[in-house]
Amino acid sequence: MANNKSAKKRVRQAAKRRLRNRYKRATMRTYVKRLRATTDAKEAQEMLPKVASLIDRVAKSNIIHKNQAANLKSKLTKHVNRLG
Repeated sequence: MANNKSAKKRVRQAAKRRLRNRYKRATMRTYVKRLRATTDAKEAQEMLPKVASLIDRVAKSNIIHKNQAANLKSKLTKHVNRLG
C-alpha cells in the first residue's frame, strides 16, 4: 500500500479516473449496442454521427485504442448502409 503522501494521492486519483473511464466505456458500449439493434434505417442514420462522435471522444482520452475506434465506426457504418 501507499507509504507517503504523494503515493496516497495517486491512489485516490487512480480510483477516480478508473470510475470515470468505466462510466465512459460502458456508455459507449451501450450506444453501440443500441445502434446495432436498430432495424429502422432513418433512426440509424440519425444515431450514427452521435455514436461515432462518442467513440472518438472515448478514443481521444485513451480509454479505447484509436484503431479499435476506427474498426467500430467502420462496422457501424456498414451496418447502417446495409439498412438503407
